[in-house]
Amino acid sequence: MRFDEVDAIISQWELVRPEADVSPLAVLSRITRLSKRLGKARAAAFASATLEPWEWDVLAALRRARQPLSPKQLLEATMVTSGTMTNRLSGLAERGLIDRVAHESDRRSSLVAITDAGIDLVDTALDALLEAERRILSSLTDDERDDLASLLRTLGGGFADRQTD
Repeated sequence: MRFDEVDAIISQWELVRPEADVSPLAVLSRITRLSKRLGKARAAAFASATLEPWEWDVLAALRRARQPLSPKQLLEATMVTSGTMTNRLSGLAERGLIDRVAHESDRRSSLVAITDAGIDLVDTALDALLEAERRILSSLTDDERDDLASLLRTLGGGFADRQTD
């Protein structure tokens, strides 16, 4: 069996707090550390396409939707506040990556559409992201990846059931 830095941390806690059940650290500390490393790899992939991670979030939501979205729909997709979204949309519009278009049925509101330049950029970023993530997962077999995805789905669902935002 291979040991990593989390094994060392667990061993240290077991020495100073032998009565504590530190077994959750074996999973969640590894997820936390992987998340930090994944965040750096993702940021590098987005930077290669001249995007910030927050720009990716908005553009990717629009690209996946294949149609203009309301700011409210983008808020739900990206989990940010309305003030934050307003600033993000302004920045993306200044870069020519999105357009605001009239809402067909509600003249008081507008929708957000991704431009051709936005599509090109988000597609470039997606290709870089997928390559980076393939490298990260390269030590796992296809079956191990499927098992891990299933376990993480279960863990995430259980977390959502017990937590509030």
